[in-house]
Amino acid sequence: MTPDALAKVMDATWPPAACRSLGPFILREGAGGGKRVSAASLAGVFTEGDIDALEAEMAAPLIQVRAGEGALDTALDARGWRVVDPVVAYAAPVAKLTAELPDLTAFAHWPPLEIARSIWAEGGIGPERIAVMERADGPKAALLGRNGDRPAGVAFVACHGSEAMLHALEVRDSHRRHGLGMSLLRAAANWAAEQGATRLSLVVTRQNTAARALYARLGMEVVGEYHYRMK
Repeated sequence: MTPDALAKVMDATWPPAACRSLGPFILREGAGGGKRVSAASLAGVFTEGDIDALEAEMAAPLIQVRAGEGALDTALDARGWRVVDPVVAYAAPVAKLTAELPDLTAFAHWPPLEIARSIWAEGGIGPERIAVMERADGPKAALLGRNGDRPAGVAFVACHGSEAMLHALEVRDSHRRHGLGMSLLRAAANWAAEQGATRLSLVVTRQNTAARALYARLGMEVVGEYHYRMK
């Protein structure tokens, strides 16, 4: 999965409110939806003048630096842009992740039920990020997970062609370490298979070692890395 392919799936399944070009950069309007939909990105060959224009244009300069963009990374570092939130992308064939789940372990629905919105809110995923989900125009679903017959976790999954991507996986603190994260990922794969998707991907912060270990155990492979730089 190339960096460009990953970026296209991310933009389609977790879309910004608007995009526009500024020289070789793409600027995104996140409308409060977080870094992923608010960060600029490089789409061509840049000069120092292009970075000057970027710094002047963005009220809070933020850019996503992808693999292969070492020259940009070096230029930003020299200007004092600091690294934040290194991210790792994982992917696997949908067929490798599907599994039969016990009844009511997790179920797909749209629009999100109030209990799903509540669980997201507990994890800091508020209305602005729900609005990001609503903007995705392909097949999509909220996944509500249960543990001990109680609502315990939630996630969002959406498709872009044959690609599916999982976002906003959140498990309530009192229900963690009971396998619900795995169940939600399996449920996402089951739903993706029903939509005809052939690959499921997700992104996770590099420091989230517990989640990364789970994805590795499930046979997901690292397909990309990026980080943000802020001025």
